[in-house]
Amino acid sequence: MSARDQHGLAAPHGEFQIIGKPQRKIDGATKARGSALYTDDLCLPGMLHAKTLRSPHAHARILSIDTSAAQALPGVHGVITGQDMPTPYGVIPWTPDETALAVDKVRFIGDEVAAVAAVDEDTALCALDLIHVEYELLHSYQSPQDALERNEPAIHKNKRGDNVSKRVQLDFGEVDKAFETSPVVIEGDYSFHGSTHAAIEPHCALAQVDGNGLLTLWSATQITHYVHRALASVLDLAPHRIRVIQPAIGGAFGGKSDPFSLEFCVAKLAQITGRPVKMLWNREEVFYAHRGRHPMDMHYRTAADESGRIQSVDAKILIDGGSYSSFGLVTTYYSGQLLTGPYDFPTYRFDSTRVFTNKPPCGPKRGHGSVQPRFAFEVQLDELAVQLGMDPIELRRRNSIGPQTMTVNGQRITSCGFDECLEKVERASDWKSRRGKLEQGRGLGVAGSMYISGTNYAVYPNDMPQAGIQLKVDRSGVVTVFSGANDIGQGSNSMVAYVVAEELGLTLDMLRVVAADTDLCPVDLGAYSSRVTFMVGNAAIDASRKLRKLVVSSLAEHWEIEERRVRLVGGEALDLEDPTRHMTMAEAFQIAEVKHDTLGATGSYNTPTLGGDYRGGSIGASPAYSFSAHVVEVAVDEETGHLDVREVWCAHDCGKALNPTLVAGQIEGSVYMGIAEAIYENHQTNRFGLHAGPSLLDYSMATTLDTPEIKALIVESLDPEGPYGAKEAGEGPLHSAIPALSNAIFDAVGIRLRHLPFTPEVVLRALREKREAERQTASPGNNP
Repeated sequence: MSARDQHGLAAPHGEFQIIGKPQRKIDGATKARGSALYTDDLCLPGMLHAKTLRSPHAHARILSIDTSAAQALPGVHGVITGQDMPTPYGVIPWTPDETALAVDKVRFIGDEVAAVAAVDEDTALCALDLIHVEYELLHSYQSPQDALERNEPAIHKNKRGDNVSKRVQLDFGEVDKAFETSPVVIEGDYSFHGSTHAAIEPHCALAQVDGNGLLTLWSATQITHYVHRALASVLDLAPHRIRVIQPAIGGAFGGKSDPFSLEFCVAKLAQITGRPVKMLWNREEVFYAHRGRHPMDMHYRTAADESGRIQSVDAKILIDGGSYSSFGLVTTYYSGQLLTGPYDFPTYRFDSTRVFTNKPPCGPKRGHGSVQPRFAFEVQLDELAVQLGMDPIELRRRNSIGPQTMTVNGQRITSCGFDECLEKVERASDWKSRRGKLEQGRGLGVAGSMYISGTNYAVYPNDMPQAGIQLKVDRSGVVTVFSGANDIGQGSNSMVAYVVAEELGLTLDMLRVVAADTDLCPVDLGAYSSRVTFMVGNAAIDASRKLRKLVVSSLAEHWEIEERRVRLVGGEALDLEDPTRHMTMAEAFQIAEVKHDTLGATGSYNTPTLGGDYRGGSIGASPAYSFSAHVVEVAVDEETGHLDVREVWCAHDCGKALNPTLVAGQIEGSVYMGIAEAIYENHQTNRFGLHAGPSLLDYSMATTLDTPEIKALIVESLDPEGPYGAKEAGEGPLHSAIPALSNAIFDAVGIRLRHLPFTPEVVLRALREKREAERQTASPGNNP
């Protein structure tokens, strides 16, 4: 189904029965009772356990590997090295720079070198100690500046002979002229630190090869389809001989959206040993695998006229990519392409460079690629408002892009509820009477943002649907929904159940959802870029309406009435004009089966052609954009530097809340994650490349006691192409929480924090610098 085929925004029979109302998650009770099966819960007969040998060096050539002693250890059934799987891979097909195990060199402390399968984990760990690896140490790049300035030895081979992963330079309009003619220019440097996902479930994978040679992999992944493709390539195995299944998953946030070493290793070891093989990473290994938030150093300039209208934005960004590409090509584009809303400005330029370093590889974390630039830009907008003497909300309102518009870089805006988001947080926080008027040490800050609802950019080029749904009808009245989408806790399986129940007039207990199984389900590209509700939801509507048409036409013929009189609701079919004529949906399905044979339907979704007509113009182009506004209230202890975030108001335009309870939960989770990484979290290595603290004991995170009161305010702009008007809600509400906090700190104590994280040490240093500047200004020598 093309996005141009309008589903309409209305319920199939007037008033919504399921959609827009609080509903339970279909897997909620199972998870609450502890009966949901996660990958590590699976245990197969004869199963072996695998462990990975990791590099102790940040950058080194592998001269030799001797595994003979490990292979001779009783209880060991298989040992593999990079030579067993030398084919490179990458989630982005243009940057395949990873191998399942290191082949010629290691690129960060923790890089995978060898793997062992044994009768238990203890034996496998003993075997790792018996593997002898000879290394030649190389220069270790521990800063992006070093990696940019020095080329030898390069971390990866490329035609340029440098450490640049990707550079994107794009400009729109006459930027230099706009800056020359604008009366107000704000310029500054900003930095964003690294952070990790810290999902509660570590990575885990289990592989089995059956008697027919079929390889089945169960994995805690959010991209079953891409893992399937990568396995076929690396193992040189026909795709039809591979099946990938995602069991229940304990969170991901983007951290499980790459193919990972353990998935290839258990598959290869299962092939070699002829027995099932499982590998569970411990928390330290998850920190090494990383794929978290990219650290960025950012220089921004913003030009405006005297009324506060933005005339131009100019950005130069240096991105620390870590040791491998991952989604880095997209990250580099996103760092610039996704900044052009929710504000309208006529000229724009960005120059983003991602470089490799000898650190754990960065990747997509909630709000991929755009959280960092949003922080810098929104803080700079606050500085602009201060210089102009304007209310920061009024400045943002004055520049709001509005609906049915086009951004400066060619992104199509359909629905836009940003003005309503601003109005809601302004009113809920009592902004006008409180901002700038609270007691010393307390303040309010505001920020806004925009994010994608899926992307027009398929990870590998093809014209096939980006999402698919298949429905199978049973004579009992049960409808089974086969969905390729990955439910990572956000409720995508529940979402398709709500949609199908609404369209077919079923109760939720009449739905079964089978998901993320490459043998059983249609292809879906995975849980990333906030694509699932928009794309899979539209596919579910498409399939459901095809099936409903068969049922309604059959009943109309059976009752000898017009189709408009047939209504499916609450598990029953009824005649709107004759209350005595009704039947169960089981009976209705049976009547339709007599007429149409075995009942079922398929549906799909693909985006229209989107984006600007230039290289990279489709990256960041989305069928719809969500909008958010945050107000943060903070109390700053000027003696200790401690930040106490008292309350956060977040208004988020999700188009249509298919389930308001789940949308509110996504808003609250996003706000929590943003505030936590601003104050507490820091994923860092020392000067040798050793992780500073790869455990949840050392990696500081906010607890429930540290979490502020969060007010989730839902805005519904009803997108014309979204399912019932819906857009994303899982990533957008994070973005502007962080700059709103920075702006609140300025309102509280007059210090402008441009560099994350906001630790007590950072706050105290800024306060000392402020007092010193005030003393110098007040000294007699500075008086006119």
